[in-house]
Amino acid sequence: MSIKREKILRTADRLFYEHGFRGVGLKQIIKEADVATMTLYNHFDSKDKLVEEVLLTREERYWSYLDHDVEEGGESPFIAAVAAHGRFLKQESYKGCMFLRAIQDYANTDNQIEQIARQHKTKLLTYFQQLAERKGKTQQKEIAYQMTLLLEGATSMTELIGAEAATAHSITMARMMIRESS
Repeated sequence: MSIKREKILRTADRLFYEHGFRGVGLKQIIKEADVATMTLYNHFDSKDKLVEEVLLTREERYWSYLDHDVEEGGESPFIAAVAAHGRFLKQESYKGCMFLRAIQDYANTDNQIEQIARQHKTKLLTYFQQLAERKGKTQQKEIAYQMTLLLEGATSMTELIGAEAATAHSITMARMMIRESS
């Protein structure tokens, strides 16, 4: 990825996250990324394409957190996933979920943004269902929904009680859920 493209994506991610998709225009991104207008348009032919790429890049970062921690092992892959989600919240998503915002802001519009955001949530459900299957759990779909709801709740609570407290409570709840599913 070119340095300019990466700078545009980082700047757009920060601005969209802090001010919302509708609250940020391309002029502001161009100014804060310190790039020429043509540079932005050489990489992204519209604001929608930029939003799509920001979401895809954020998703890559999110999965790198989960994949790394779950592969490391530890107490349980489910607990590791909750802890990784908590680190992501603390470092990158302390004001709510950008994917849910995208679903809300771009609902029923003619673009790929809502679909990308919904696919992220579906991928999380699938991830936990496959993890439960690999661990020999009998109620894989139920565990997937419970774990996904747990992470979504932690994301929501981060704004109220902070990422560390939300993560600690989520880990406690995940331990109880895993014990009950054994």
